[in-house]
Amino acid sequence: MDNPIKLTEKYERNGWPSLKRPDIKPPVGWNLSLLTSLERIRSHALSSQGEIACIKDGETLSDVFSMSADGGWLSRVTTNRPLAAYWDDEIPEWSPDGNWLTFGIDGHVHIVPRTGGLPKKITDFTTSASGARWMPDSRGLIVTVERNDTDQLLLTDRDGCWPRALTTDTIGDHWDARPSPDGEFIVFSLRRFDDLNRLDIILLEITTGKQTTLYGKPSTRTLSPKWSPDGKWISFISQETGREELYLIKPDGEGLHQLTKTGRDIFQYEWSPSGKQMLVVVNRNGSFELMLLETETGAMVELRSEVGVHSNPSWAGDESFITFEFEGPALPPDLYRMDLSSKKVAQLTFSTPLAIQNNKMVVPKIVSYKSFDGLEIPAFLYRPEKSNGAAILYPHGGPKDQYGFGWDELAQYFTAKGYTYLAPNYRGSTGYGQDFERANYNDWGIGDTQDCLHGAKYLRTFKDIQPDRIAISGGSYGGYMTINALSRDPEYLFACGVAKYGDANLLSSWAQCEKRLRLYTEVFLGHPSDNLGIYQLGSPLNDVKNIQKPVLVLHGLLDTVVPPEASEEWIEALRREEKVFEYKIYGNEPHGFLRRENLYDVYERMERFLDWYLLPR
Repeated sequence: MDNPIKLTEKYERNGWPSLKRPDIKPPVGWNLSLLTSLERIRSHALSSQGEIACIKDGETLSDVFSMSADGGWLSRVTTNRPLAAYWDDEIPEWSPDGNWLTFGIDGHVHIVPRTGGLPKKITDFTTSASGARWMPDSRGLIVTVERNDTDQLLLTDRDGCWPRALTTDTIGDHWDARPSPDGEFIVFSLRRFDDLNRLDIILLEITTGKQTTLYGKPSTRTLSPKWSPDGKWISFISQETGREELYLIKPDGEGLHQLTKTGRDIFQYEWSPSGKQMLVVVNRNGSFELMLLETETGAMVELRSEVGVHSNPSWAGDESFITFEFEGPALPPDLYRMDLSSKKVAQLTFSTPLAIQNNKMVVPKIVSYKSFDGLEIPAFLYRPEKSNGAAILYPHGGPKDQYGFGWDELAQYFTAKGYTYLAPNYRGSTGYGQDFERANYNDWGIGDTQDCLHGAKYLRTFKDIQPDRIAISGGSYGGYMTINALSRDPEYLFACGVAKYGDANLLSSWAQCEKRLRLYTEVFLGHPSDNLGIYQLGSPLNDVKNIQKPVLVLHGLLDTVVPPEASEEWIEALRREEKVFEYKIYGNEPHGFLRRENLYDVYERMERFLDWYLLPR
């Protein structure tokens, strides 16, 4: 991204800064050091030889580790892999024979033998590469590169030989390539530029380059194409019915049929080695449950329905056990193993500090409230044992995302302090069907802002919450919601706001962010040259004069999702209108705060700010 404005790490304020309240102590059993001590273990893959590869987010690195599926110590594979946000990182991938492991470092594909050694970069023939997929011979590799503003697929090998282009057309982006079991074909997802809400499933014959569209419909998103182990079927997830259900089709285009009819969203799935079953993760109102599906009939049985988030299920080669990741409101993420005959579950990694385990956690309650137009807004409500009279409304990022039953350390910490914590899934959130997900198309900052404002009105119905002690705090699109709520509320429902890496001017942010985010914005709002009025209407920068409440603004200089200039532009407007703000830029942070020292500083500033403006003097 070109940076015409030179920014540096800094702290600024207009008005007296929030100060640490000496009369307020941390909640019993908690402090900020503990809050930032968790090292997330995630993004695991199970090899055909029973070896697990995973990523652990430490204080300064997101390194790859390996371990036996029987349990034991994590062995370090990489030593210099930069921190990466768990929601935006790739999963390491084992070769089919289990002897090689591939992963990304610094925007390039690397491999390492199972027996150990230094990771080897194999994509120095291009400026960057990602999305590596092994060919069945465990030698060839398909990688994704960007050329002429289009994501294309190349075929190389373990030695990093000069690649062969598999795709060259510029009609869209080519993603998620999956080779057939015989290595003669691949299937991939095509995101067409003429319809950004459309994702097609394409079959490509490797020797001839012939492409066939197996499935593609206007304004319909399809995801995650995969081959059955015998190569007779191709599975994928489609939103054709308004929900994300599983479908099957034969490579010749025949036999298309809908495999699941859950009426809910399929989040992830994985074929068994025999092809007779699938592991399926189903989103049930924000709880992602693990199911076992019979591929011939589509019948499903429940494997685990614990309230939380199951992800990345993997099969053992003999189908005797599976591995998966799990987290919940009271349990940080870790790796688990289930024996399929006994259904016994064993925890493989133990990332939670003992001090956190000893604390009493709060499991949120699912509630809902009506917005300005009668639309029912689902939300997750954390209630403290003893209220301090204040509340925090937390709009998630995205907006194509969902707050669910995952681990949220800030929710636990502030609830322990006595705050009520409400996380609404405003219009535009996923998990509630296509109509709800698209309810904010051409409407950013308008209806969804009202959903947040009506969340504040809902909080005011609680007798133990003072109406003048409600804050709004969010990051990314949640930061944008914070800015909108403070700028476009004549009732001034919020006492203050915390905006982390959020937008205020949609047009300038579109122009300055990287390609994938420009196109992401266009999915919802179209191109600004066609819908300039929509972009302007959705930009709270135009309403900064209406702000009457203090705001804390936090951003990272390495952010390529929401450019740091977005916060700089808004701060300039706040300063011009003489509004009360605090503003902190972190020089070594991308989108989201990852380094422990910075995360500690962020949480400290947030706690100080919220305590100062929400709790009684």
